[in-house]
Amino acid sequence: MDHRRDGILTDSIRLIRQLWHHDELPPRTLPLANSKGNRGNKGIMIKLICGDCMEGMAGMKDKEFDLAVVDPPYSPLCNLHRESSSDAKNGWGKLWATNKHHKWNIRPNKEYFSELKRVARNQIIWGGNFFLDDLEDTSCIIIWDKGQRSFSLADGEMAWTSFNKPLRIFSYFRALNNRTVRIHVNQKPVALYKWLLKNYAKPGDTILDTHLGSGSIAIACHDMGYDLTGYEIDREYYDAACKRLEQHQKQGRLFENDLPNMRSRTDAFGKSTQALEL
Repeated sequence: MDHRRDGILTDSIRLIRQLWHHDELPPRTLPLANSKGNRGNKGIMIKLICGDCMEGMAGMKDKEFDLAVVDPPYSPLCNLHRESSSDAKNGWGKLWATNKHHKWNIRPNKEYFSELKRVARNQIIWGGNFFLDDLEDTSCIIIWDKGQRSFSLADGEMAWTSFNKPLRIFSYFRALNNRTVRIHVNQKPVALYKWLLKNYAKPGDTILDTHLGSGSIAIACHDMGYDLTGYEIDREYYDAACKRLEQHQKQGRLFENDLPNMRSRTDAFGKSTQALEL
């Protein structure tokens, strides 16, 4: 590990965030850090912005980004009404304790999807099954199989994409995702974003995330050498995502963030599936 480089990164992050809190930098120019990725001597830029993505996209050029990977809110959080110990652990507690669900969980309108398609050449949109009225038909659906059945929550999540490819399934157990400290109610594993970048992005592509949330995509882009611009409108989530990335940059790649090793297995119904090699 290059401790001198990490020290420079940490100092740069601290200075930039101090300037931001004193309103000396406009949101659209807030870089979190310059770091070296896997593109040789060319540095990568992870730029995280605390602000409204609609305002940000309004100032972007057509096709400014190669790929947008987004996870916008898509349904009212009306099934939870109390905070339990498990809620606090997985990120739900703070959401409800601060009444944040009324401010943060706002479904995007048609204009959002039009702008997203204007500024990015391709899009991967989690929760796409909730936005079918705003999206055209696609053959390239992505399923995150969470590997757990007969549970109160969904067995998986679906993403709509603009690619002309077959449907693909990524298997990553819910239990593995829950090993990570949860800072956001809809936090997705870093391994999922690494898999998306590996299969749907090309070296040198620029990435956009309009709903940064926990910042998992920032860690994936940092490790894999992709330039990222990420927007998060909520200050608490934004600060937590910045801190999470800073810690990752200091510690290097963590075991939990590596792509899982997959092995073939046969499930209870005799079907060949993919499972995590633990």
